[in-house]
Amino acid sequence: MKKIAPLTSAAMAAAVCMVVLTSAHADSGRAMPRNVPSAYTQECAACHTAYPPGLLPAASWNRVMTGLGKHYGTDASLEAATVRQLNQWLQDHAGTYKRVNEEPPEDRITRSAWFERKHRKIEPATWKLASVKSAANCAACHTGADQGQLDDHDLRMPAGLDTRSRRAWND
Repeated sequence: MKKIAPLTSAAMAAAVCMVVLTSAHADSGRAMPRNVPSAYTQECAACHTAYPPGLLPAASWNRVMTGLGKHYGTDASLEAATVRQLNQWLQDHAGTYKRVNEEPPEDRITRSAWFERKHRKIEPATWKLASVKSAANCAACHTGADQGQLDDHDLRMPAGLDTRSRRAWND
């Protein structure tokens, strides 16, 4: 029987890194996919952050896309072919992982359990600052929001935070 040589510490470290990176990638469904349709950028991102499709489950995206005539108080209607294309892309990249398996109230990302948990320390007044305007304005704090990068590493304090909120921000 052939004896297998023990792994060197460098090889073991590389193996551990691969497992960690693979696990992290499996939960990165909130990142923006590479194949963003130009219509998504032109139509959706013209009015608000181009949200990564992994932030909502497929059923929520389907309701959003089939209800564009009354899109959160605005008529965001598009040509039927464009709606089909975008809806298919959103369905293909919708959130399927544990944190996004529930459909939030009114299909609002900002009402999802994971969003509320991640932002629980944000004072309600912060969402009303002129530099923020609403919880849906991810780019007010997340510097990579326009590329779908919403992690905690690239945050900036929005203008107008009071001293108490500034201290909480740095916790």
